[in-house]
Amino acid sequence: MVDLNSQRSATSDLVEDWLTWLKSLGGRSNKTIIAYRNDVFNFIKFMSKHFQNEISPTKLKTIELIDMRAWMAFERTNGLSSRSVSRKLSAIKGFFIWLGEQENFEPTGVLAVRSPKFHNKLPRPLEKNAAKNLISTVKSQNKLDWVSARDGAVLTLLYCCGLRISEALSLTKSDVPLTEILRIKGKNNKERVVPVIKIAIDCVNEYIRLCPFSSTRDGPLFIGVRGGPLNPRIIQKVTEKARRELGLEESATPHAMRHSFATHLLEAGGDLRAIQDLLGHSSLSTTQNYTAVNQEKLMEIYKSAHPKA
Repeated sequence: MVDLNSQRSATSDLVEDWLTWLKSLGGRSNKTIIAYRNDVFNFIKFMSKHFQNEISPTKLKTIELIDMRAWMAFERTNGLSSRSVSRKLSAIKGFFIWLGEQENFEPTGVLAVRSPKFHNKLPRPLEKNAAKNLISTVKSQNKLDWVSARDGAVLTLLYCCGLRISEALSLTKSDVPLTEILRIKGKNNKERVVPVIKIAIDCVNEYIRLCPFSSTRDGPLFIGVRGGPLNPRIIQKVTEKARRELGLEESATPHAMRHSFATHLLEAGGDLRAIQDLLGHSSLSTTQNYTAVNQEKLMEIYKSAHPKA
């Protein structure tokens, strides 16, 4: 009699071994590892129902293209976007490539399936005045001066340095006083150096001067009203409030400040490779999206100004 629990355990152990191997290589955040684990285990769960049996390590080797298409159809039926299916498929293929090397087989059926096509959404930056007004409005929202200074300082760093909100909130007291150069550890623990202009330094200094809390050098720079690390949702909410007050589009989010940083640099003649380094993009193609934004804006100006348009 086949021990189903033993089969399940053996398959789970394989997934965990793969994840341990990925961790040993470095370059992937804990969040990414957790996402990979969920993606692969949910895939195995589907295949168990698909084959009406627990998936053993041996059964994994028999998965064919038709089985993969059934999984993709299931995910799409459940409302998953093409982008999300593609992301999950990438994790699954990564696991099977590793498994094939470990078990000396070719996972042809898994690797043969193509990712669904999807169109990259172009970044939606703010106009320069809109970005400045958004920061000014955020800085005037809270009755507590130090909270308003904190929120304004975070948005200023996103716009002036091109930081992700997670990167700004990961800064510690050891990073201050800010200098004209800031070392940032971004996605996949990739470190980059970004310049810090005087207005950003002044905003952070003003927040530090007003902040009633103190912490160790390893403690967070940006602190919540109860003294703990600042939750990114707080910055998202104050930005939403300011956006509504200014009548801006819903695309005016904290992350849009990073988009604005890149777009405005490009408009000013910034080099695409340099902007790639400042943003911490691993691929130039990601940065090139800002070129498309710039071209789109130029076409809008052309159409509105051209006498025959």
